Amino acid sequence: MPHRRALAFLSLLVHAVALAAIVVVQLFAVGTLPTPREALVFEVPRMVHLVDITLPPTLSRPRRSNGASPLDAASPFNPAPIVAPVGVTHETGNSSTGAPATDLSGIEHGSGSGGVEGIGRVEQPAPPPPAPVAPMRLHIGMQPPRKTVDVPPVYPALARAAHVEGVVILEAVIDAHGRVETVRVLRSIATLDQAAVDAVKQWQFTPTLLNGEPVPIVMTVTVNFTLKP
Repeated sequence: MPHRRALAFLSLLVHAVALAAIVVVQLFAVGTLPTPREALVFEVPRMVHLVDITLPPTLSRPRRSNGASPLDAASPFNPAPIVAPVGVTHETGNSSTGAPATDLSGIEHGSGSGGVEGIGRVEQPAPPPPAPVAPMRLHIGMQPPRKTVDVPPVYPALARAAHVEGVVILEAVIDAHGRVETVRVLRSIATLDQAAVDAVKQWQFTPTLLNGEPVPIVMTVTVNFTLKP
């Protein structure tokens, strides 16, 4: 037993020495050094020698008999002639035939009222129609409509036989002229709805005014069905 312990201790010692030797060799080993980068080289400024260029000779302009150049007339520094050339007469506003200066063939003349027909006439496009106004609810500042045509509903025979009574509430859209456009049932009584809608569609009103202009409106209408004793 002591012999085995001695062998184990000796084996551990040998392994420790070997590992230490490997570490020491790695620490002191010298490998290939990396190649250093080249330093930046700035170009030395060089002197530039400017060479004078000889300009071509100026072209000479031909001269007239009076010594003036034919291009002198286009020069901005050449003054306008003072003496009128021979053969030029003063303007009279009329041609040699006595016709007005504006009398040109192929062009229509004015009617004498200050306008010129056929020349520069631009047809003005018609203004676009006004955008339709959406129906609105009655509010303060509007002149409410007044019923001018009242058609009473026809009591349905089935509802009369069943002794059905009640109030049908409708929503009617009245256009700017006071006519009923559409009718929608808000509170329904099945046997009385159609009779109420048919009656309200025949009603007529005065136009509803907003700032003096007729506008369409949405109005709630009630139709009361009552059986007389």
